[in-house]
Amino acid sequence: MLEAMNLQSLKIISGGQTGADRAGLDWAIKNGIPHGGWCPKGRRAEDGPIDAKYQLHETTNSNYLQRTEWNARDSDGTVIFSVRKHLSGNSSGTLEFAIKHRKPYLHLSAVFKDNAASVLKKWMQQNNIRVLNVAGPRASKEPEIGEFVHQVLAATFSSKTAK
Repeated sequence: MLEAMNLQSLKIISGGQTGADRAGLDWAIKNGIPHGGWCPKGRRAEDGPIDAKYQLHETTNSNYLQRTEWNARDSDGTVIFSVRKHLSGNSSGTLEFAIKHRKPYLHLSAVFKDNAASVLKKWMQQNNIRVLNVAGPRASKEPEIGEFVHQVLAATFSSKTAK
């Protein structure tokens, strides 16, 4: 069971893009949880080079798809956050890579936010997720995504979350 005392065994990874990726990394840093993942060569993101405070490894090229695939491959499972009900763009690609690498995945939409934390916690327990790939749209596509990611992660790892 992922209670506050077991957060030491959790690692959050992502590609460092604005939006969902960066929100996951920021939440990990704020809560003292190890983080990492792959980012494109040159630390490429829509707002310029990704800050060095994010402990990311660069892929061999600047293509976003390579980092997306490597993060799905190197995690125990991927949670894809979105504000909208349906995935689009690179978020759909993330889902395809999770399937390709036979990794568990979960899509959490803000449309159904009331039980998102308990759904995430249960999914992580059922799939023994210790390295969680946090993915979803960039900030320019869904400006509210960062807040949703922070809220769900905070509630998921709160001792008050339904077991």
